[in-house]
Amino acid sequence: RGDVQEAIDMTYYMAGEGRRLFGQTTPSELPNKFAMSVRQPIGVCGMITPWNFPMAIPSWKMMPALVSGNTVVLKPAEDTPLSACHLVQVLTEAGVPRGVVNLVSGDGPNAGAPLAQHKAVPVISFTGSGSVGRLVAQACAPDFKHCSLEMGGKNIIIVMDDANLDLAIDGAVWGGFGTTGQRCTASSRLAVHKSVYKEFVTRFVERAKSLKVGDGLDPATEMGPLINERQLNTVESYVELGKNEGAKLLTGGTRLTGGAYDKGWFYAATVFGDCSPNMRVAQEEIFGPVVSVIPIGSLGEAIEVANGARYGLSASIYTRDVNRAFQATRDLYTGIVYVNAPTIGAETHLPFGGTKQTGNGHREAAIAAIDFFTEWK
Repeated sequence: RGDVQEAIDMTYYMAGEGRRLFGQTTPSELPNKFAMSVRQPIGVCGMITPWNFPMAIPSWKMMPALVSGNTVVLKPAEDTPLSACHLVQVLTEAGVPRGVVNLVSGDGPNAGAPLAQHKAVPVISFTGSGSVGRLVAQACAPDFKHCSLEMGGKNIIIVMDDANLDLAIDGAVWGGFGTTGQRCTASSRLAVHKSVYKEFVTRFVERAKSLKVGDGLDPATEMGPLINERQLNTVESYVELGKNEGAKLLTGGTRLTGGAYDKGWFYAATVFGDCSPNMRVAQEEIFGPVVSVIPIGSLGEAIEVANGARYGLSASIYTRDVNRAFQATRDLYTGIVYVNAPTIGAETHLPFGGTKQTGNGHREAAIAAIDFFTEWK
């Protein structure tokens, strides 16, 4: 439901941007000369989207492209093709002309790669893993295509000694285990001040143990399954890696089986404690319900830990001190920073994207999306 609502919100927002595709007029340096700048569409925009938000992410890409005057070829993830089919059907029923929005289904090698390499597609917008993002960038490079990459994240919540622990624990639970950790903004790392570490971890683990895991269509469910067996195997391998690295497994670490659990890829909410910042479970994106907790002694240390990851999408700090809050928003090298809220979520009117290996400098949503899908003349 939230995925669909996000698609609706972006459609409404970008419909309004169609009235704000402003250019500029300016005096010329020379007499008898008129100077102005206008935006113009680029052409066919190829879009390769992931399975975790199969309505929202295609909408985030398509709507700014369409309102800017481009046409679209959408290649959705092979795990969730029907959502994209329904989205394109809705657009067709709404009156989008034939050939303006096009859908190509299939896997990466057979559908995504040809789209990225096609000479008649000057724009590629990709959201997915870093490894595939590199392949997309390489495919775009020979023709110098417009290429936007939204990739991984290893997002952190900093919990300071003056934090409201009730609020911080709520944020850590839903940031880490909401959508089973399968979102690029998931709060997979927690940097917790040593003076509140014991209390925070004890309460956080209790909350993780109490989560109701089950069918996502059941209103009582708090955490659903992983997307497929391959992702379950990835999570299991990282849990074993964490144990071998010396992280303390505080809860979870097991696949859930029996009854309804045998009908999906369910895994228990998992918490590792006493992690060092350089452990792979605290550095690499797992994309599952696994949270690594790192003890820290100061805000400076927490920021150093946060910035020590290869990714730079989202970060958060829980504190009552406005000076600490502003220091964090200044010094955290991420595209998004939250104060007293988890790392998850996005808003249609704010630019979305990250630094370092999270992306290649472009942003989605807001006017930033229009910038990507238009050229200046």
